[in-house]
Amino acid sequence: MTTPDTFDSVFDVEIGALQGGSADLSQYRGKAVLVVNVASKCGLTPQYAGLERLHERYADQGFTVLGVPCNQFLGQEPGSSEEIAEFCSATYGVTFPMTEKAEVNGDGRHPLYGLLVDTADAEGHTGDIRWNFEKFLVGPGGEVLARFSPQTEPEAPELVAAVEKALP
Repeated sequence: MTTPDTFDSVFDVEIGALQGGSADLSQYRGKAVLVVNVASKCGLTPQYAGLERLHERYADQGFTVLGVPCNQFLGQEPGSSEEIAEFCSATYGVTFPMTEKAEVNGDGRHPLYGLLVDTADAEGHTGDIRWNFEKFLVGPGGEVLARFSPQTEPEAPELVAAVEKALP
């Protein structure tokens, strides 16, 4: 597996798109990106609505949310790519891009998360992802700017302020 030090930035990492092909993270160079590990059967799943509103609010200013489905937390993302896409679209009207399912912790941790987990959140937590809907703000140059706990709502003032500051 490729190690995080192989990449200059998050935008250099290869990861598949939810519905096949490459998610092509390089297309986000010059934009701010909120990377979120998501799940369809979690108590925090309603955060999809806030993530979509955040995405819509700032999309024309160089921002996107990037959802990364993960089934590592009590099997709360068991569906196929098609089922995940249908659920997100039908239930929450999600239009932001989604990657293939990925592991965020352990030996199978995707290199994308290898680059993210060393960033501390407001409480100083670094390392393993604690639960679904942990959020990482990536700046236009591919640098990891901030980490937010799973319980931080997508439209929380501190998250919105960080997004606004990161806009290109």
